Amino acid sequence: MAKLKIVKFGDETLRRVCRPVDEITPRIKTLLDDMIETMRAANGVGLAAPQVGILRRIAVIEVEEGVVHELINPKIIAYSGEQEGNEGCLSNPGKYGKVKRPMCVTVRAQNRKGETYELTGKELLARAIMHECDHLDGKLYTDIQTEEYVED
Repeated sequence: MAKLKIVKFGDETLRRVCRPVDEITPRIKTLLDDMIETMRAANGVGLAAPQVGILRRIAVIEVEEGVVHELINPKIIAYSGEQEGNEGCLSNPGKYGKVKRPMCVTVRAQNRKGETYELTGKELLARAIMHECDHLDGKLYTDIQTEEYVED
């Protein structure tokens, strides 16, 4: 496994729409492993492929230690409720914004075996799913934030 370089805000890669993954190759599996290592090393709860310069529809999320969700070609299929809270991004270190997101989100994706599955998340997991899926469409939390905060 290798720690990858995280792309920072201002890099146009973060504004591009990612391409679907057509085939889950050993290279895709290695990318998943490297993304997990990179996310953990940066103390994040999620990381999308464009954040490491790869324009593919891949994200990893770990809001509960040891429970990693690998999302390949994710698609939000349902959401409900509303929550508002501070949100940050590994590509924008030290800065946060107040963002409204759904309280509950269901996503359909593939795992590293190519199996399609559904994941329903509430609260922080719902926020992370939406945040990472937004990255795959070139959207950033700053596009929808209502207030900005800087880490002291």
